[in-house]
Amino acid sequence: MTQATTDALCVNTIRTLSMDAIQKANSGHPGAPMGMAPAAYVLFTRYLKHNPSNPEWHDRDRFVLSAGHASMLIYSLLHLTGYDLSLDDIKNFRQWGSRTPGHPEYGHTPGVETTTGPLGQGLANAVGMAMAERFLASYFNRPGHPVVSHHTYCYCGDGCMMEGITHEAASLAGHLGLSKLICLYDDNKISIEGSTDIAFTEDVKARFAAYKWQVITVEDGNDLDAIAKAIEEAQEDKDRPSLIAIRSHIAFGSPHKQDSSDAHGAPLGEEEILLTKKNLGWPETEPFFVPQEALDVFRQCVDKGAKAEAEWNDAMAAFSKAHPEIAEEFAPIMNGDLPDGWDADIPAFTPEDNVIATRAASGTVLNAIAPKLPTLIGGSADLAPSNKTFINGSGEFQVMNYQNRNIRFGVREHAMGAIMSGMALHKGIRPYGGTFLVFADYVRPAIRVAALMGAPTIYVFTHDSVAVGEDGPTHQPVEHLLSLRAIPNLTVIRPSDATETAEAWKQAITNNSGPTALILSRQKLPVIDRNRYSGAQGLAYGAYVVADAKGKDPDCILIASGSEVNLALQAREQLAEKGVEARVVSMPSWELFEKTTEEYRNRVLPPNVTKRLAIEAGTTLGWERYVGTDGKIIGIDRFGASAPGGEVLNKLGMNVDNVVKNALEL
Repeated sequence: MTQATTDALCVNTIRTLSMDAIQKANSGHPGAPMGMAPAAYVLFTRYLKHNPSNPEWHDRDRFVLSAGHASMLIYSLLHLTGYDLSLDDIKNFRQWGSRTPGHPEYGHTPGVETTTGPLGQGLANAVGMAMAERFLASYFNRPGHPVVSHHTYCYCGDGCMMEGITHEAASLAGHLGLSKLICLYDDNKISIEGSTDIAFTEDVKARFAAYKWQVITVEDGNDLDAIAKAIEEAQEDKDRPSLIAIRSHIAFGSPHKQDSSDAHGAPLGEEEILLTKKNLGWPETEPFFVPQEALDVFRQCVDKGAKAEAEWNDAMAAFSKAHPEIAEEFAPIMNGDLPDGWDADIPAFTPEDNVIATRAASGTVLNAIAPKLPTLIGGSADLAPSNKTFINGSGEFQVMNYQNRNIRFGVREHAMGAIMSGMALHKGIRPYGGTFLVFADYVRPAIRVAALMGAPTIYVFTHDSVAVGEDGPTHQPVEHLLSLRAIPNLTVIRPSDATETAEAWKQAITNNSGPTALILSRQKLPVIDRNRYSGAQGLAYGAYVVADAKGKDPDCILIASGSEVNLALQAREQLAEKGVEARVVSMPSWELFEKTTEEYRNRVLPPNVTKRLAIEAGTTLGWERYVGTDGKIIGIDRFGASAPGGEVLNKLGMNVDNVVKNALEL
């Protein structure tokens, strides 16, 4: 059998496996796997540095399928190259409990590096992975010891290229000169609604060239030699990321659906599959047929991968011998272990510190943690002076200065969120990113996917209420807390003062199972006297009693978060003068509170005390779960207004008098 014949057999194995799995599921997208099978075959068998026997090997290349609807492409490749993904898993595509879900999911399928589905997220994740590689290479590598040196490959389609997030992410990648990032663009000119010409006529290659990417064109997506040459050319560029634009044909080989939108989002159909297999010279009657000759070629990846990892292990041994101190840090950092005493320098805030905005306290805490946690890196979407996200004593993460820890994301909130996810998934990096809370709307798609993956990212959202003031309702968040709380597996924490802010950062750093959103004030807040009131360590439970009724069960409970906790404490004093004994509960995190025991929740919010008043400068929706049918909620169910922050708060009822009035009515 000639090499050309063997190659064709391997490529068509990917195509037919994809067709058959999608047809059996009666659901899926066969066109893209069929069109890009040649490029994927060349990449996985000749150039991708990976070990199917150890998908978590640290110095492997990363492969991201940004066009997640083409999931059968990666599932076919993972099965064929020897990952722990069986033919039965392929046959169970898109079924309940399957290891082959409709779109790839991180942590669910061996070899899948990130969850992709929303188009464009994957490319931004890949940018984050490439940034992580560059930072860790700068941190660990020493002359003659390149122990961190791998590429990130990303497969994108036209849909990815249309999404705004890819514009943001690609622009930053070009600016940063991420030369180990290589994107394979499936330029098949078909979308679900038809030819891309109906909505998408720009010159993508010119756009990426303007982003400072190397752009390489492969005119024939079936030309394996041209694809190989393009990948080698991309690998050789040491200054720019590379876009390889591959002119492919969706559903290649299908007599009636090639180059048609009919193949984008639906199975080919039994009859068309038989015709396609005949057209490809494939056995027509046996579904899921894998020729042994093809499997033998694919499974060479197992030995090649084991050899590559063994060579890296030898390199690590030499590195450890030459540079034992830095080498000792490698495994703990890559495993996400926290060094002893990482939180030792976090300050203990007191009322003598005067009034402090929680955003300012956050910046102080960040800079207390950063020296002890050298892979805590991040930045802001052009708002670092306001978000207080700059690490003092470190420079900017820029071209040829990848060792620095301050990332200038630019005004690119959506890409920032997805890039952070990519950095976290790469491992070895603990990323954070900041913007105003009102712009969490721009980050939200990335937050949702991070929560789905359990990526331990940290979002620093400042300017948390209408107290933003003069910028007006466009910049004053109202519904955003509720919106974030609605995302499963996202921990939202809105601290009441500087001391709770320190505790919030501790929770964020130790949360390894999902993202954390810190919700911080623009305005200065008093530091609660912890000698007079309860310690802020209760934040770890999501809610705790800050101040209690004197000598008896409380007449009512005031529940608040953030800046409104101070309102509740002041109201408690006035209520006591009127003969009403109130308990004040600080509830910075619904999510943490719900994770506690029922016994603890009942201690904080006794079921027999039904007169409860929730106070929060945001929408009231959701607080009913804590105040019940006999309680009341003080919130803001309208947009704000342009005026000084204190005046806006007062006009909208966020003041002590209104709290006292409503408590007395209860």
